Amino acid sequence: MSTVDDAVAVEETGGALPPLKWDQGLIEQVTTADAPPGCITLYSDFFRVGNFRLPATHFLGSILHYYAFHISQLSPMGMVRIRHFEFVCRSQWEEHTVEKFRVSYHL
Repeated sequence: MSTVDDAVAVEETGGALPPLKWDQGLIEQVTTADAPPGCITLYSDFFRVGNFRLPATHFLGSILHYYAFHISQLSPMGMVRIRHFEFVCRSQWEEHTVEKFRVSYHL
């Protein structure tokens, strides 16, 4: 779609964008690249929005281990929740544990 088509579509819908029409071309645009063996692909939002940093903390590792998740299965918003909990605990000089995390967050 061109920008002219987008502008016409927005006018026709009263300012709301029309729903996406999923086709094979769009699916190929939004899927991640295949990672080589032994590597994973992470979205950039994982780092920007989720505040993920390397090396990862032991707390993040314990959360992933407890829930039996691989880091590539965690969404950026899931990372936000984990990091927020860890930051709050650190700012209050509280120990951040999986048990305390489970009190606040559920799958």
